[in-house]
Amino acid sequence: MILALCGSNRAGSTNHLLLAAAARLLADVDEFRVYDGVATLPHFSPDDDDAPPASVVALRALVGQAAAVLISTPEYAHGIPGSLKNALDWLVSTTVLDQKPVVVWSASPTGGEFVHPALIEVLRTMSGNVLVGASLQIAGPRRLFDLHGHLTDAATEAQLADSLEALRRTLGVAERADLHS
Repeated sequence: MILALCGSNRAGSTNHLLLAAAARLLADVDEFRVYDGVATLPHFSPDDDDAPPASVVALRALVGQAAAVLISTPEYAHGIPGSLKNALDWLVSTTVLDQKPVVVWSASPTGGEFVHPALIEVLRTMSGNVLVGASLQIAGPRRLFDLHGHLTDAATEAQLADSLEALRRTLGVAERADLHS
């Protein structure tokens, strides 16, 4: 399974639309799942880390089961959106991201010039295998979609496809077989 996390809580955000485009591009993958609970996780507290709430246990299990993680996020105030950072904070004390392939798509008006390196640093600190060459910074994403939320920019679609193909190559033949079973 490829697990996707969205850094935006806004319905219809361009980051959600990018993940929908990824799902279409990965139509041959049996399990591409967008985790929709980022905004509803309780605030992280180290006091709750040893006996976390059920929603956190479920998130940790999903990330642990995933062959790879794809994160698509906007930039808020030059940083990682709070709810996404909170979700990652709940994963810090675990090994669920240890050497797991992670691709980051930063989509915001400026292309996420601040969030992109900040998120990569956080993920590397958590021992994620960030595929920097497959990660993307997408400037002005709103203009890439029509009124119905369909990606209309061929160059961006090609970039997304290349990014996802690099992720699949990293997973290798054995992992790819797991994705199709």
